[in-house]
Amino acid sequence: MQEEADFWDTHSINDYLPELKETRIEYLPKVKKESNIVLRMEPELKKRLAALSRKKGITLSALVRIWLIEKLQDEATRQNGR
Repeated sequence: MQEEADFWDTHSINDYLPELKETRIEYLPKVKKESNIVLRMEPELKKRLAALSRKKGITLSALVRIWLIEKLQDEATRQNGR
């Protein structure tokens, strides 16, 4: 991250505007999480997930929740396309 911060300290986003592509970002409303789930997994899998979540700068719980939401959205899209 420091390398990226150093880069943007000496560069302007305006120099890269022609290369950027428009993208759609969907923000989910912040909702109170009132329900828990117990998920059993092998210790090595949990270590791998924890390492990836740290790399992304989010909690392991948030990473898994994001992936579950994405999978449910993909499944809904697939079913609606049938």
